[in-house]
Amino acid sequence: MIGWLDCAAGASGDMWLGALVGAGAPLPVMQAAVDALGVEPVLLSSAHVTRQGIAADKVDVRAPRTTVTRTWANIRGQLESAELAEPVRRTALDAFARLARAEAAAHRTSPEQVHFHEVGGLDALADIVGAAAGLNALGLTRLTAGTVALGSGMTRGEHGLIPVPGPAVLAILAEVGAPVWSGPAPYEMCTPTGAALLAAAVTEWGGLPPMSVTAVGTGAGTRELAEVPNVLRLVVGEPVEAPSTDGAVLLETNVDDLDPRLWPHVLDELLAAGASDAWLSPIVMKKGRPAYTLHVLSPTDALEDLRRVVFAATSTIGLRQLDVGKHALPREAGVVRVDGQPVAVKIAREGGRVVNVSVEFEDVRTAAEALGQPVKEILRAATAAAHQAYPAGTR
Repeated sequence: MIGWLDCAAGASGDMWLGALVGAGAPLPVMQAAVDALGVEPVLLSSAHVTRQGIAADKVDVRAPRTTVTRTWANIRGQLESAELAEPVRRTALDAFARLARAEAAAHRTSPEQVHFHEVGGLDALADIVGAAAGLNALGLTRLTAGTVALGSGMTRGEHGLIPVPGPAVLAILAEVGAPVWSGPAPYEMCTPTGAALLAAAVTEWGGLPPMSVTAVGTGAGTRELAEVPNVLRLVVGEPVEAPSTDGAVLLETNVDDLDPRLWPHVLDELLAAGASDAWLSPIVMKKGRPAYTLHVLSPTDALEDLRRVVFAATSTIGLRQLDVGKHALPREAGVVRVDGQPVAVKIAREGGRVVNVSVEFEDVRTAAEALGQPVKEILRAATAAAHQAYPAGTR
């Protein structure tokens, strides 16, 4: 079972708890983990709410007022001595350790000396331990998360105003290389607790991975935002095999002032420089001028070389660049002979079976010249020989 987090509205502790409950994590299991800490009585309760019309689960943490100021050493001792499942303990310790490092960096002190004012109360303990228990209950083997919205503006903390995104949030997410942006709302969208749970639990960052969806949990934040539904979504499912695609870049430019006799040379240079393919499309530009669009399909590692060739060999002063997916069948090279002359063959397979066979035309032309035969006859003979040597459907 795998999961994906949609962090378009950021993440907070209560949003985490709601998303986990909505995805199927039992609230009593999360409550039992919180109870195991042996601190003042803390109660988790869940309610159905909506955020901009989207149904969501809102989990509230009800904790008594406390005068206890907890340090990282205090919290670590409580987590290490509590009767928790080992994966729950490990995730909770990891999350709080990240909080301690981030707060220490923000206040220029050591993690051991950090007093958790904003994040060290009973509610934060409940958020982190409850979320760790919920994740363990779902049994996810992999958790991916998308770009995290952090918010902007100012929020108020124990010592006064704090800029958003806060120093702790930035430090925590920078440590794991998480992709972030300010987001659409001028509020705190990602809290330190939410960031710490992301850093401790997420195994990779990116879009929704290939899966067969089995559950979707939608965890509500407290505030109703006008700019975006204030929810954290957790999509859970069984992994499926991803389509085989390779990344590629398509370079394009429109040219109306190049001598057309130069184009064959330009295409040859691009192919020699590493282009997967290069071709021209005739177009009509402004004022009725006839022109060509040059298209260059580039592997990512040949991009710079191909840009240089385009600018050096043509009259263009600008290029469009588009990231594209590329699906290529596995292929192999072969050789057939026509009256003793070698002709290279390309064989494409899908699922291990031959689906396409093509001959190299330049070899066909060379063989035709050597044999004094028409090119079309040698092409026909070479193609027949290739299909006989590599029949369609065979392995």
